[in-house]
Amino acid sequence: MPRRLRIVDLHKAGKGYKSISKSLDVHQSTVRQIVYKWRKFSTVATLPRSVRPAKMTARAQRRMLNEVKKNPRVSAKDLQKSLEHANISVEESAIHKTLNKNGVHGRTPQRKTVFLLSKKKHCCTSEVCKRT
Repeated sequence: MPRRLRIVDLHKAGKGYKSISKSLDVHQSTVRQIVYKWRKFSTVATLPRSVRPAKMTARAQRRMLNEVKKNPRVSAKDLQKSLEHANISVEESAIHKTLNKNGVHGRTPQRKTVFLLSKKKHCCTSEVCKRT
């Protein structure tokens, strides 16, 4: 007989959490949770989760947000590389989603147009730049 069913049977027999936990060598809070699940759902089987498990831990999220605060112009690829150094494997899309949830948007570097580059080159060749 599985342990969870034994716990429920002992509880039905009128034993308390403390005596069940001592007799089966299980923590008292475990006994309480199993009895609670049996009362609420009429089963002790593992139930399906309501939410998909998160890809990133809270610690990894804090680490990433701190890096973004230090350097707001850091790209998602750079964040991914820095997280890999800490043995945290995360997809770039997960980084975007996590940052968007926390109110940080735009992790792709902006493209500079040819017009801006040509203006900069022109400025450096002008007489004003040469004098300084």
